[in-house]
Amino acid sequence: MKCPYCGFAESKVIDSRPTDEGSRIRRRRECLACTRRFTTYEIVESLPIVVVKKDKSREVFDRDKLFNGMLRACQKRPVSLEVLKRAVNDIEAQLQNSLEREIPAKQIGEYAMEKLREIDEVAYVRFASVYRQFKDVQSFKDEITKLMDK
Repeated sequence: MKCPYCGFAESKVIDSRPTDEGSRIRRRRECLACTRRFTTYEIVESLPIVVVKKDKSREVFDRDKLFNGMLRACQKRPVSLEVLKRAVNDIEAQLQNSLEREIPAKQIGEYAMEKLREIDEVAYVRFASVYRQFKDVQSFKDEITKLMDK
């Protein structure tokens, strides 16, 4: 690791510890030339997930967009932000662990609905009504009937 002070290419690690729930490692280093200390962070490099939309256009997966959609569905419901963050983390992990780098938007929506069904049924129906674009009251009623049967 190159020293930010003198530019020397060699340093030694003094301390390492995990941060951000183990997703990054914080390292304290000391330059072998000038003996000044500095901090570096190490993260796992992941390949981007590309979302294939209905119109066949592609965009990079945006976890904030997913979180905000789920948050809107949970508005005025007794669902904590932590529960929603965990759900989004689970969905993102599921996407990262799949062998596919291009995921249809429909699949991500299905994952979100599965999580919302577990978290809060009203939020699930709200999300489904927007996501599945219910055309009339009957399609809305059919979805609620399916939910009640399960």
